[in-house]
Amino acid sequence: MRILSAATLAALSLPFLAGAALASPACTKEPRTAWMSQDKMKAMIKDMGYQKIKTFKITGSCYEIYGYDKDNKKAEVYFNPVDGSIVKAEIGG
Repeated sequence: MRILSAATLAALSLPFLAGAALASPACTKEPRTAWMSQDKMKAMIKDMGYQKIKTFKITGSCYEIYGYDKDNKKAEVYFNPVDGSIVKAEIGG
């Protein structure tokens, strides 16, 4: 039987830890039948001041956008698709 060192085990687990860190948030547990329509969500996002939306997509249990906020800063935002609330937002310069 071969024993792996702690350093080897740590190195082998790094890809799994990195994947977990990059995972999208859990936005809702509601079924998709309870989600607001994509058109309604897009209108709500526009009303929130997000502009120049490059990408609008479903990621896991979220609506996700890549675009710009009202201050013209890059934005990656995850929304709860049931009520439109922001679950996670990364705003850059």
